[in-house]
Amino acid sequence: MHWAIYLKQTLFYVLATISIITAGTSRETINLNDEWSFHLGDLDGAQAPSFTDDDWRVLSVPHDWAFEAAFRPNAAQTDRGGYKPGGIGWYRREIEMPESWKGKAIRIQFDGIYMDSQVWLNGEKLGGMPYGYLSFGFDIASKLKPGKNTLAIRVDNSKEPSARWYHGCGIYAPVNLVVTEPERIAHDGIYITTPEITDEEASVQIETEIDAPKTKGLTLVTRIISPEGKEVAQAKTRLDSATTTQTIRVPSPQRWDVDSPSLYTCVSQIVKGGKVRDTVETRFGIRQIAWETETGFWLNGRNLKLKGVADHLECGPVGAASPEAIIRWKLELLKSMGVNAVRTAHNPQVPAFYDICDEIGMLVMDEIFDGWRKKADQDYGARFFDQHWEADLRTWLKRDRNHPSIIIYSVGNETRGEVGADIVKVCHEVDPTRPVTSGHAAPDVMDVHGVNGGSERQRFYKKLELHHPFIATEAPHTWQVRGYYRSRTWWRDGYPNKKQDPFPLPDLTEKEIFTYDWAPASEKTSSKQVFNSSYDNAMVRISARKNWELMRDLPWYSGHFRWTGFDYLGEAGYVHGGWPFRAFMGGALDLAGFKKDLFYFYQSQWTNKPMVHLLPHWTHPKMEHGTLIPVWAYSNADEVELFLNGRSLGKNKPGTQALEMQCEWFVPWEPGTLEAVAYKDGVEVARAKHVTAETPARITGFKKSIQATNGEPEVAVVTVKQQDKNRNFYPYGENRIAFHLEGPAKILSLENGNPVDTEPNFGQSSRRAFFGALRAFVQPTQEKGDIVLRAGAILGERRQLTSDLVSINVRTVAIRGAKSENKLRIHYTTDGSTPTTESPRYKKPFPVSLGTTVKALVLNKGETLFTLEETFAENLGLHWYAPGEKTTVDASGLQAEDAKLSQNCKSDMVVSGHYGTGYAIVPPGDSVQFYQENDGSNGQYALRIRYQSSRETSIELKVNDYDVQTLEAKNTKAKWKQITSTGRILNGGNHIQIKNTGETDILLDELEVSSNF
Repeated sequence: MHWAIYLKQTLFYVLATISIITAGTSRETINLNDEWSFHLGDLDGAQAPSFTDDDWRVLSVPHDWAFEAAFRPNAAQTDRGGYKPGGIGWYRREIEMPESWKGKAIRIQFDGIYMDSQVWLNGEKLGGMPYGYLSFGFDIASKLKPGKNTLAIRVDNSKEPSARWYHGCGIYAPVNLVVTEPERIAHDGIYITTPEITDEEASVQIETEIDAPKTKGLTLVTRIISPEGKEVAQAKTRLDSATTTQTIRVPSPQRWDVDSPSLYTCVSQIVKGGKVRDTVETRFGIRQIAWETETGFWLNGRNLKLKGVADHLECGPVGAASPEAIIRWKLELLKSMGVNAVRTAHNPQVPAFYDICDEIGMLVMDEIFDGWRKKADQDYGARFFDQHWEADLRTWLKRDRNHPSIIIYSVGNETRGEVGADIVKVCHEVDPTRPVTSGHAAPDVMDVHGVNGGSERQRFYKKLELHHPFIATEAPHTWQVRGYYRSRTWWRDGYPNKKQDPFPLPDLTEKEIFTYDWAPASEKTSSKQVFNSSYDNAMVRISARKNWELMRDLPWYSGHFRWTGFDYLGEAGYVHGGWPFRAFMGGALDLAGFKKDLFYFYQSQWTNKPMVHLLPHWTHPKMEHGTLIPVWAYSNADEVELFLNGRSLGKNKPGTQALEMQCEWFVPWEPGTLEAVAYKDGVEVARAKHVTAETPARITGFKKSIQATNGEPEVAVVTVKQQDKNRNFYPYGENRIAFHLEGPAKILSLENGNPVDTEPNFGQSSRRAFFGALRAFVQPTQEKGDIVLRAGAILGERRQLTSDLVSINVRTVAIRGAKSENKLRIHYTTDGSTPTTESPRYKKPFPVSLGTTVKALVLNKGETLFTLEETFAENLGLHWYAPGEKTTVDASGLQAEDAKLSQNCKSDMVVSGHYGTGYAIVPPGDSVQFYQENDGSNGQYALRIRYQSSRETSIELKVNDYDVQTLEAKNTKAKWKQITSTGRILNGGNHIQIKNTGETDILLDELEVSSNF
């Protein structure tokens, strides 16, 4: 329904714009996204107009140079930023000033630059923006000269890590020039509220700020346009001050809601002498929100659970510089999962994000800061917060306050301090219509009590005293890797665990059936895993099912924002140990936007369209016949019947309690077809099936196009999957897929969702599939013409578990226009030599022995499309390990064998140039700094350190910037030192620094914060 409204509104905006232009408005918005010259690295004098930049790279923004760069284990952003770089970059471009701009007011507007940017025009410094997640701009009319003008921007990311997750680098959002008459509406100068709403009438209050040499003789005309494009109300006010407030009555208001996101448009015009001097259009929604302590969140008089996810701006496949179409694609995916709310963790998004949320009916918890002090070594909290927080807060609030999608502000994530009360006061001053919260910080000064992981503990519900409305700002925390399964439950910190107090969750089987079992079934270990199970059985404290049960059934539980919607780059050392991990795997969708099984669990609980989803897949080349496999079906139907090779295994009904929300059978494994059929009122409404696949022999490709509404070209998401000769999906496929793009377009990214694949996304023509699938994100340029993407691969089981056959396959996907003609010739070699047209021609699958490298030359009409290469060996490829099979890693992803797993470390440590596996070597004069997120309840916490040294030395300890004590480290193999009752270790986030003030190396073997020593 919302798409119909959106299309209707888009047509209206086009027509309205034409009518306003003919009415004589002089506001002109000029896109400055193209023709930028870019240089990576610092240069003296690059701001000067006379500086020569002829050898710089020419590109368009949005741009993210960190995303374009390779992953490196010693990269500046460290494991926190997914092993990406920082650095300094310069951007330059010309602005041509025509004679018609003389006497105009001119503003340059940046939607987002990360971070610490400085802007010059014609060599004169305009100013800068330290924070990397805010829009900002400058009035430049007095600094422009007729003809060419030089704009130069220096972006400084030399101090890293500046965030606790991956951040982009550069001008990652659009740039615009706004040209108006001197009498204009101030930037972000319109504030619309709807204080009274009934079915008969809505009171719309518009506060308008005027920027003009003088207001005398000016008239403000405000018109309200309905979602259908009709004027429904109007007001005129003669201006006698810079700010004026108008109240307009709108008859029979259409309320903005998650299922019917009706958007009105406020057209504000300044008129002088009968001529329109400026026009601004502001979309808004007529809706009512309320937060109640006992009953949670209300929208338009309806009690509504917030079915939310948290996401970083950089979640997904293209880094920070996401085209509008990719933002829309991501939000639509979440909407189809049943999500109705997003938390912008832990910073504002780009303006287009909120526009799309308004259009599709997605509620937003808009968050401004990660911390009010240092949380990453060089972040905004550490360097800029004290001087800039209030100005930045006001800028953010004024920019976002008209969006009906925003229902609450979050002013921080796990932060604390007296400044919290001041921050809330500013929020209430600038926008008193929305409540304020934060992630588990200062609940006494917040309007809504937000709690992160602490709400996942059993004792939270036993000790809770409600004084404010409650929202789980970050829960649940679970991990999944698409296509990977374990039948035994895993908790990050083990079970039982007094500190974490997790909810119990039984193992699905007594012994692990999919991978080697590292411990007896009676032992609940917290050993690190390379990948985590896509059954809902890998977590910190609570499963997704149990968290939903609590949220659904407790009236005061307003809702939750699960961590996260999408996997994201960064926090790679957290839990899983670091390189080659690049990503955090908590999403319901992975980095490529592929849906994990968890996606379908939420869809079964949060949507009404009939669906059924079956897990796990049914291809197990090393599985013993007869092994009992837990088979689940997620469905919103009345009941589901399971069939194996045509035999009914019975019907099950989805339940309401956590352990019963999936239909479950234990099925003796045999190859063939596993199928689930869902029924409602006895009638089939949906079905899903898995077929045991043979060796991969072909690829298939299909696309989804997403059209942007801001004039950008559409983006095509092309999915390539591996199949066997019978077109059955092969779930372990990781053969390399090569691409050849023809036509006016570029590949933004190749992404497979593999958290340990450290090949670059950008600038590559091939990448390996992961668990059978890979995506190419293709963006057309402004030129017209057909666009075709061809994909090719050498296919087969890399480990030859069941077959030694090799196939070579090519597929063509039409991005725009018709497919071009294919006249393919494929030549190949098996001896490692480079194939030529004289090499054997491929005609049908052929066998190879282990240790063979196959190479192929693919030609179309005599022209080379691509060259392919694949090696087959016993130590390559993805598969399930057989029960009892000895392995060196606790996962099916052999690429992760080189991961340096910090088996004992309880923190993300950054050591000055020294790295270790499970320990940190601290040379004399160096220090270890780490941030520990203690999201537990209040209590007395202690710090415990285990260390060793070759001879007597000393250690200086600081906690949250306070000197605690100096430890004497004597010659010892390993020794625990416990510091209790420091009074400085807090519930929430803690910064701990350990400095070696002696004359010999110290080896730190374990660091831990707990209340239970």
